[in-house]
Amino acid sequence: MSTIRVALIEDHDLTRVGIRTALQQRGEIEFVGEAANGSEGLKLLETSKPDVAIVDIGLPDIDGIELTRQFKKFKESNEDTPTKILVLTLQDNEDAVLAAFAAGADSYCMKNISFDNLLEALQVTNEGNAWIDPAIARIVLKQTKSNQQAVEPAALNKTVTINASEPEYSQLIEAYPLTERELEVLQLIVEGCSNATIAEKLFITVGTVKTHVRNILNKLCADDRTQAAVRALRSGLVG
Repeated sequence: MSTIRVALIEDHDLTRVGIRTALQQRGEIEFVGEAANGSEGLKLLETSKPDVAIVDIGLPDIDGIELTRQFKKFKESNEDTPTKILVLTLQDNEDAVLAAFAAGADSYCMKNISFDNLLEALQVTNEGNAWIDPAIARIVLKQTKSNQQAVEPAALNKTVTINASEPEYSQLIEAYPLTERELEVLQLIVEGCSNATIAEKLFITVGTVKTHVRNILNKLCADDRTQAAVRALRSGLVG
């Protein structure tokens, strides 16, 4: 297994030292550097170009959301930059989650995540998939349910038509309804599962999972799993 080059941007000294020490003890991780504020963190990412950057939202000077936004602009003009952003935070409200993903975050974890799950999140994120902390997913889904309109299965073709809470999603979902299996896969994507985990949970092959993911992205007009997950959370597609 190839190593994952990881950078850490975290202002809390004990948290930063703890995560750095734990990561450095793992053979599959190459720790490339750390920063204690947004300005230094942005420079670190632009120079070291890690595979994954762990970024705290509550940074001094430039917060994690603004750092993510600025770095994504840098990445657009530097196509050789592979870095993906894994946001790490104590905040568990919908606005913080959606703001992070809107800024371009690839994954989202709570700070109380276990180290094993953090490693899994790094692996999933490095593979180009979204890892969303289940606690985050549950909270957002609970908040969006109050605005979610009826979900009605189509009896003949076993598809589900969603009247999404966001107008722009409503039109595309009505035109291209998700099948029951695709909704199951989407639910697991939102929970941060990798393709292999989804295959195991649903008793299907990884190739079949990839086909479902591709169909989901096409139907939601999403560029990647992260965007699909955000749209699912905002519109109440899963739950």
